[in-house]
Amino acid sequence: MNWKFWEKKTKKEEQKPKSALREWWDAVLFAVVAATLIRWLIMEAYTIPTPSMENSMLVGDFLFVSKFHYGTRTPRTPLQLPLTHQKIWFTNIPSYVDWIQLPTFRLPGISEVKREDVVVFNVPRIEENNYMMPKSQWIDYPVDLKTNYIKRCVAVSGDIFEIKDKQIIINGQPSPNPPEMQFSYLVTAKDEINERNLENLGIDPDDYSFMGRPENDKAVYQMFITKEKADQLKALPYVSSVAEDYRTDEGPDMRIFPGTKYTPWNGDNYGPLVIPKEGMKITINDSTLTTYGRVIKDYDLNKDVKIEGDKLFIDGKEVTEYTFNQNYYFMMGDNRHNSLDSRYWGFVPEDHIVGKGFFIWLSIDKHGSFLNKIRWSRFFKLIK
Repeated sequence: MNWKFWEKKTKKEEQKPKSALREWWDAVLFAVVAATLIRWLIMEAYTIPTPSMENSMLVGDFLFVSKFHYGTRTPRTPLQLPLTHQKIWFTNIPSYVDWIQLPTFRLPGISEVKREDVVVFNVPRIEENNYMMPKSQWIDYPVDLKTNYIKRCVAVSGDIFEIKDKQIIINGQPSPNPPEMQFSYLVTAKDEINERNLENLGIDPDDYSFMGRPENDKAVYQMFITKEKADQLKALPYVSSVAEDYRTDEGPDMRIFPGTKYTPWNGDNYGPLVIPKEGMKITINDSTLTTYGRVIKDYDLNKDVKIEGDKLFIDGKEVTEYTFNQNYYFMMGDNRHNSLDSRYWGFVPEDHIVGKGFFIWLSIDKHGSFLNKIRWSRFFKLIK
């Protein structure tokens, strides 16, 4: 051991080459640190797993989501394995520990969340974060590790949101509809339709389900398609009828948020509903608590909240008027009858916003043949 540590190293010692293992470790460490910083500060890669945003986004689209548009969010859960989300890759082992939870801040961005933006966010409710899991196995993830959803922002904080006969109304005015918006149709054919015929129409297995044969010369399908495709189907000689799915607006739907006696709504006729805004005040009563009580209790950055009947208590004191602490948004999928969105689980808090859908860098059609597996036309397509 050299005890003369204060002496300057010789030139030969300074130029001692690193071992291959050390070189490999340095390269891996640099790559992980660089990727982690880029993923946190600038962009993150996502894939589309469900058809809720068709035809704007397709199952198998790989996209980059911009963090800098709305401002990068500081980590809430710092003790986490880099480049992971909820679990360690290919396992069910949690990738984090929640011993430390930091307050969330947002760095300056170049834009605010606007209507019609395609937004990635952490879905708020614990039920949606544990979809199809037994309640005994539910995990209450920290905000920044909740399940990521991608939807279109249809209403921003302070808006009065309403749906009338499938048309979104914002502050009393009809909202522009996304191009190629899909709805549910009931299609009756004289016999079961050949898959190749449906494929030629651009209708893949994610877009339809066979409902059965009520009579010998009838085969009924539910299809999530555009109006244009519905018109194409009507013109086919083997199709008897194509009709809008009457079940979607048939009376109150108790799955609908907030699902109370004051809100006998469904997915096609909804509201009016005011989207909470930072600084907005509401009077506390049974009606407002059934609509906004869960937001106040679970998402509005309060520590000690209790709801007893039509009364609200914060830090042990009864509150008769409440002021919201942050902005909220209402998100919906473009595939309106095949989307689990804000109509079913409520508002998205501002601190749950991850970023803005930016562009598609790869798209793979899982139903395509070998030569048509890649959707070349979607490469580097901007998301609108």
